[in-house]
Amino acid sequence: MNRNQKERDYSPEELREERQYGVFWYSWLWTALRPLLLALCVAVVVAGVVMAGWNWVDRSFFAPVDAEDHDEITFVVSSGSSLTRVANNLEEAGLIHNRTVFKYVADFLGYGQKIQSGEYKVSRNMTMQQIMELLTTGDGNPITRNITIIPGWTVRDIGAYLTEQKVIENDTEFLSLCQRGTSFSAYYYIADVLSSPNAASRLFALEGYLAPDTYEIYTTATAEDVIRKLLSQTEAVFNEEYHARAEALGMTMDQVITMASMIEKEAKNPDFAKVSAVFHNRLKKNMTLGSDVTVKYVSGVKRMALTDSDLQIASPYNTYLVKGLPLGPICSPSSAAIRAALYPDEQYVQDEYLYFCSKDPNTGELHFSRTLQEHELAVSIYAPLWQAYDREKGL
Repeated sequence: MNRNQKERDYSPEELREERQYGVFWYSWLWTALRPLLLALCVAVVVAGVVMAGWNWVDRSFFAPVDAEDHDEITFVVSSGSSLTRVANNLEEAGLIHNRTVFKYVADFLGYGQKIQSGEYKVSRNMTMQQIMELLTTGDGNPITRNITIIPGWTVRDIGAYLTEQKVIENDTEFLSLCQRGTSFSAYYYIADVLSSPNAASRLFALEGYLAPDTYEIYTTATAEDVIRKLLSQTEAVFNEEYHARAEALGMTMDQVITMASMIEKEAKNPDFAKVSAVFHNRLKKNMTLGSDVTVKYVSGVKRMALTDSDLQIASPYNTYLVKGLPLGPICSPSSAAIRAALYPDEQYVQDEYLYFCSKDPNTGELHFSRTLQEHELAVSIYAPLWQAYDREKGL
């Protein structure tokens, strides 16, 4: 049926009503859809503007400076460089578009505090974020390293260790600096050592003051840098409490460090305070300290069983011949040994223990005696063990 036939089936009134209904329906649909169509058109326009704007921002700030340039440029971030300095250098090298944008974006994304010093290979085809990420990875060449100084080490031991670890090329300069000590007179305790009587007779002015600990140092550190690091730790360890206690005992810091160095060499930690008590008791009685470790320090002997000739070596360090403390420290004492020197075992002080000897060379266990007779008996029992130990070690 065609349209004309359909129209002939309706009366004029019905046809008019049908047409009016269609006009109404189309009008209502247009009214409803028109805002949506307008919103869609606006969204398309806005999206286009935003996309065009973002493309401009990206090209101007974030995108590679030259996407076709793959040549690598060596870029160096120096130790201690600020984010501003890094951003300035990147822009000057032509690796980013804008230093200010780089700085603020790096801060916002959390890269600012993660950038590491080092030497990097950067190209102009890298985006700004790729460069940021690269600068936080490091170049594989660390700028710091750790060293560990062991309690009981002497200046010579420390010099050998630093050389072995390639911290220094050789120990010549290190030993010379430690022997003279004059480069470190700004440290009050070293100034006291240098101004003390017979200071020139010490093997090393800095012996005992290179505090044992684990340290982080720069890979470029010199012998002098390392020494200053260790000396500063001694100041931190020997705090105000220790100064007050030393004064109460009538001892100087140098005397405390000296006794502590002997304690460190003579005993293991559990016996530190007991050995300290023996030394304090002998000093009160004006006896020689008779410490084997002071003889070994000056002679270089490693044997447990010392001979009569060993004990007769003429030296202000030989506490078998010289009353009181030796001329100076004989090693770097631990903080525990320093504390023991200041706080001897009270019971052993009261009971007036005056002697000790090695009970087991392998474990470091000691035997303590009050009287010379008790001590000589102990020596007769344990001396064979010392001699066997020396033979076993080839000493």
